Amino acid sequence: MDSFKHRGRRRKLIADLRAKNRFDDRVLDVMANVPRHLFINSAFAEHAYEDKPWPIDRDQTISQPSTVAWQTSVLSLLPRQKILEIGTGSGYQAAILSLLGGRVFTVERHEPLWRKSRLKFRQLKLGNIRCFLRDGHEGLPEFAPFDRILATAAAEKVPENLKQQLSIGGLLIIPVGGSKKNQRLMRIERVDKNQFKQEDLGSCAFVPFLEGVED
Repeated sequence: MDSFKHRGRRRKLIADLRAKNRFDDRVLDVMANVPRHLFINSAFAEHAYEDKPWPIDRDQTISQPSTVAWQTSVLSLLPRQKILEIGTGSGYQAAILSLLGGRVFTVERHEPLWRKSRLKFRQLKLGNIRCFLRDGHEGLPEFAPFDRILATAAAEKVPENLKQQLSIGGLLIIPVGGSKKNQRLMRIERVDKNQFKQEDLGSCAFVPFLEGVED
């Protein structure tokens, strides 16, 4: 499942990311132990440890490792914090959040991806992840508030539902922008009940944040 060759390639990838001096060491330590090749289609498994995104089912992608490292680093997740992930996709990001000690609630709108990721989490014995087949724009109000919210798809604007599901002092990391050329990664902190502080972290490129649920 996780061969010597895979582990060697993963070590090389993590060493390259560490050399950039822009990612949290704790995040990279966890990524060094997550077999990315198990989360992508077998046709691309040979390339799993290149710093590139790859297609998965339903015209979605698994983000490139440097993007995962960036988003997760700026999330500043602490052990036992409750985190909502919007867009389970392959499940790779949720696995990393889980191994960082988060209590992970992850939402996916595509039923085949939802089913695959749930199976993968069971296979890897990641018991602190709860998966939901939902429209990500709605979030999970019945489990709110969340200490952290991470969106892995780009919204035209920040969904108000997600902001309102943050705890006081909580952080939302979300790509915003209509086209991949114009997307920006935003960090939003809930200061109090009515106030939010917003920070532009830089350009990014994600699949669009769509409404509804698809089978």
